[in-house]
Amino acid sequence: MSDPNSVTKVAAFYQFAALPDYRELRQPLRAFCDGLKLKGSVLLAQEGINGTLAGAPGAIDALAHELVHGDMFGGRLNNLELKFSAAEAMPFGRLKVRLKKEIVTLGDAAADPTRQVGTYVDASEWNALISAPDTLLLDTRNAFEVAMGTFEGAVDPGIGSFGQFKDFAAERLDPATHRRIAMFCTGGIRCEKASAHLLARGFAEVYHLKGGILKYLEEVPEAQSRWRGECFVFDERVALGHGLRERNKDATRDE
Repeated sequence: MSDPNSVTKVAAFYQFAALPDYRELRQPLRAFCDGLKLKGSVLLAQEGINGTLAGAPGAIDALAHELVHGDMFGGRLNNLELKFSAAEAMPFGRLKVRLKKEIVTLGDAAADPTRQVGTYVDASEWNALISAPDTLLLDTRNAFEVAMGTFEGAVDPGIGSFGQFKDFAAERLDPATHRRIAMFCTGGIRCEKASAHLLARGFAEVYHLKGGILKYLEEVPEAQSRWRGECFVFDERVALGHGLRERNKDATRDE
């Protein structure tokens, strides 16, 4: 029998949570991950944590338990958005734990997901929401990500980085016209910031896909899917399809 720990397991996780001691958390978190031989990157900021790490299945499970239940964060990550997938080989070259001003950069102090966010919509309910004629479906990702795949009928903001989303919203979105907005991103984190931004600007109904595209691809059968193409991921797997399968290795990576 093959060793189940020979498979590489990938954990993508984030949570907006008050971490005023985020600087002091960097070294113990790095030491813990290093001890488990994990590779990937983690961002720590006063507003929370955001990371993708890979390693042996048992090591990834130990990490998940520590983040949610361990002493290091003291129960502050009790609502951690956590998704698992597999990789044929280690998709990261090294381990990085970095300190940032924001775990996802928007540059709007009023966009505070710890105070208010849009309404979460489960993957199983997403198709019904985006099929409604009065719903504006909005992809909050970068243009090169949208080019690889998106939902049918989604608006592409045409941005080069998430920090440009607020300029797009100011120029193209109007609370009086766009009364119901449904937005999505890879794992959900950008939508939390984007929805907080729109709510602060007076938009009444803002929805976002809980767990992001990755959760949708994991849970929704391909025959019922409104997704077209592949979902770009920020590691050496490049993109994932339905069932979180890795893209064809013969496919050429877009630069």
